[in-house]
Amino acid sequence: MKNTIEIDGHRAVVSLDPEIGLFRGEFLGLNGGADFYADSIDNLRKEGAISLKVFLDMCAEKNVPAFRNFSGRFNVRLSPQTHEAAAIAAKAADKSLNEWVSDVIEEAASR
Repeated sequence: MKNTIEIDGHRAVVSLDPEIGLFRGEFLGLNGGADFYADSIDNLRKEGAISLKVFLDMCAEKNVPAFRNFSGRFNVRLSPQTHEAAAIAAKAADKSLNEWVSDVIEEAASR
C-alpha cells in the first residue's frame, strides 16, 4: 500500500507536512491518536515505535482498548450511475453486489 509503513507490526500512513518540512506518521486502527514526526524515514520509524509504545502503555494504564473494533459493515453512498454500473459488473461476475464490492475493496486494499 502506498504511503504506509509497518512499525512493530502496526501500519501507519505517512505524509509530508510541508509547513514544518517533516514527515508525519499516523497509526491506523487505533482507538485514539498516535502521530509522530521526523526528518527521515529511519527517524520516522524510531519516533513511531516510541509513539506507539507510549500510546499502548497509556491505554493499558487507563484500562481502555488500544485498537478499534471493525464490525465489517459500512454504508457507501454512490451516484445512481455508479450504483448501476457496479450492479451490472457484479451480475456479470455472477456475484451479489455485496460480494463484488467486498472483492474489489479487498483487492484494492491489498496493494
